[in-house]
Amino acid sequence: MFTHSKTLYALALCGLVATAGCSDNNGGNNAVVGPATVPYQEIIDQGITRYQGAYTPMLSEADDTDDSVVNHSFGGGDGPLCINGTEYSMATRDQGSDELLIFLEGGGACWSTFCQATQQVETGIPKNGILDPDLPGNPVATWNTVYVPYCDGGLHASDADNDYDGDGQVESFQRGLHNLSAALDVAVSAFPAPKRILLAGNSAGGFGTTYALPLVRTLYPDVPIELINDSGVGVSVPGDPDYIRLLLSDWNAEAFFPPSCETCIGADGHITDYHKWQLAQDDNLQLGLMSYKQDFVIGNVFLQIGGAAFEEALLEEMADLEAAYPERVHSFIADGTDHTFLQKDLGITAGGVSVLDWVTAMLDGSAEWQSTRD
Repeated sequence: MFTHSKTLYALALCGLVATAGCSDNNGGNNAVVGPATVPYQEIIDQGITRYQGAYTPMLSEADDTDDSVVNHSFGGGDGPLCINGTEYSMATRDQGSDELLIFLEGGGACWSTFCQATQQVETGIPKNGILDPDLPGNPVATWNTVYVPYCDGGLHASDADNDYDGDGQVESFQRGLHNLSAALDVAVSAFPAPKRILLAGNSAGGFGTTYALPLVRTLYPDVPIELINDSGVGVSVPGDPDYIRLLLSDWNAEAFFPPSCETCIGADGHITDYHKWQLAQDDNLQLGLMSYKQDFVIGNVFLQIGGAAFEEALLEEMADLEAAYPERVHSFIADGTDHTFLQKDLGITAGGVSVLDWVTAMLDGSAEWQSTRD
């Protein structure tokens, strides 16, 4: 069984982050939030932190194949769970660093009119791309790591048990917010005081970084966050904001969008203004955005708009974001129809710059970290 530990967790965490305040709303949420001017306060007030401090792992044990990795498993019931009802687990790697990588995995999506998503998780941390500590030149090779697997079909933000087939029984346990919150609680317990954080994810995990960011910020209120969103950059169905609204409704994730931001779900159908809202809220944030110009998985499979329409929207939205925050937002846009970069060959290039060099320049604070595209 999962363990409810809200009160003890909140008291401990309040002592840990003395600069932040603690609040208890009517729902019993004792998550750390900050003073009234804390970033993302509007959506915190809407309940996005409602599961922070709610769960602790039922089991934490060294991985069978890599003793530097600890797997943390959670029970079922009304807590963390995969979409098919199987157990949720995540993993940490402690290398004694004061720098922290939080990586959100991808794997499709599921809603009332479409379902193609990872159904369950495996233990361990895959040694792929930037997650491989043995990869030569990997800029995060020595960093502590929190690996957040994906199995809710709702971009790590869902909170609904759904009966999509209408047979009267739930078949889709979409508990992404439970899973994400539980994983981040493990993160702050294992790594309470990093000097900086790289929050990254690919595909559904790329989209998920957008929803995870406010939760990470509440747990690490003063830590610089560099965010790399790989292939989940907020481009949606042009001219159809109802597409995004359907997803948020099916997943019970509307609370992530602030009423004060009337264009966060744009009339143009995109949610890239949500990135702008987050950047305006949080001046201790840098944002890197990665995509192929005609990403087949996003443009054809999920959005079903085709490569050319996706490319047109992508280039327009990235240019708009970069113009709004030229010092803090840069993009990496490669030719082709492939999908994701960070767990693949980091020698892939855009505009003559490799993924490895672009990520390294970002983390080094180099002036060479700039937008690049083929």
